[in-house]
Amino acid sequence: MDAAFTAEQEEIRRTLREILGKRCGPDEVKAAVRTDTGYDPELWQRLAEQLGLPGIAVAEEYGGVGCAPADLVLACEETGRALLPSPLLATAVLAAPLVTALGSPAQRSALLPGFAAGTLTAALAVPGAALSTALGLTADNTGGEWAGGGRAGGVQARRPEGEEGWRLYGEATQVLDGHSAGVLLVAAHAGGFARSRVLLFLVRADAPGLVRSRQAALDETRPQARVQLRDTPAQLLGGDHGDGGDGGVRGVGGSGEGADIARALAATGRGAAAVLAAEAVGAAGQALARTVEYVRQREQFGRAVGSFQAVKHRLADLYVRVQAARSAAYYTAWDPEQGALALAQALEALRVTAGEAIQLHGGIGFTWEHDAHLYFKRAAADELLFGPVHRLRAHAADRAGLFAPQGRATGPAPSRERVAV
Repeated sequence: MDAAFTAEQEEIRRTLREILGKRCGPDEVKAAVRTDTGYDPELWQRLAEQLGLPGIAVAEEYGGVGCAPADLVLACEETGRALLPSPLLATAVLAAPLVTALGSPAQRSALLPGFAAGTLTAALAVPGAALSTALGLTADNTGGEWAGGGRAGGVQARRPEGEEGWRLYGEATQVLDGHSAGVLLVAAHAGGFARSRVLLFLVRADAPGLVRSRQAALDETRPQARVQLRDTPAQLLGGDHGDGGDGGVRGVGGSGEGADIARALAATGRGAAAVLAAEAVGAAGQALARTVEYVRQREQFGRAVGSFQAVKHRLADLYVRVQAARSAAYYTAWDPEQGALALAQALEALRVTAGEAIQLHGGIGFTWEHDAHLYFKRAAADELLFGPVHRLRAHAADRAGLFAPQGRATGPAPSRERVAV
């Protein structure tokens, strides 16, 4: 593996840092998140037109740039530095890979060009707080229990007799950018309780019976919405196959296409983990840089705060944390299989760095309006949405068979002599 960045990758990062440095400062971020959309549409279109940011990992045949996912990961380190509020995560990282993997040719042709051009945004709606489980980051997603169960809860899907298509009813909360997305990818149960399975559906923003409302969120740069579906028309992602009471489609919890859905969600989760790790590293690096700048200028007892040895030690520890997390994030840019572990390390580094940034800014750092709290909120909110850190690591350990019972381990178990202390 060649871990060196190409000239094109460095140019993307340089251009993106230059644009965001001019248009996405802390004041601009605070103003953008308080708009109806939760982001600056003008800046979003500029990033789409000049850099092709939302279409970096979309195939060229659909109007995208056609770069490797690693390019998107590296670009997202810069969006993390600026805490860019945008539909990039919901559209390009979560929705686009699912449409590419599972969508029919007609659906891909209808949706992906709009995603790549930045003219159409999307959101992935799963019930409750189950996003990390649905993506296979903190638990196995093949059972379908994360979708609320087939008897009640979550979103239910049915096919009315004598009608084409599907109808959805139920609700999903904590849907990233769900209030402003042009199309929703909704995880719903079909087949009733006896033959329950989880399918993915496309719901247009103007569909009858769709009610969306923005929710209060700890991190305003990642706006969330409550999505209610009241007998709402929907289109099955990938189209119907076969026949039978549920349209012949097998979802998560069944077999056949269900295995494809689970795999596609897990693959999307690995890619999302790599992107989120890069964003967290970018945010942690910027929080550390701003703190270093502050302690160099702030004087106490006649000398700069940063000249005190205790402060130097704390900053040195933060630097090591951030650099270790950056190395892990860069590695997963080329090998997303380790995305959950890199995400855990990056989220931990951001949480610790943001907390120390507030401490080292002194009294002013504790004021809620200070910019340091933007990074602290991002750290806390990302861990709530995609973690927590200990579950990311625990699931990675389970997948590797590190703690499997003797006789059921996926690999050779260590002997008692080797693990004795």
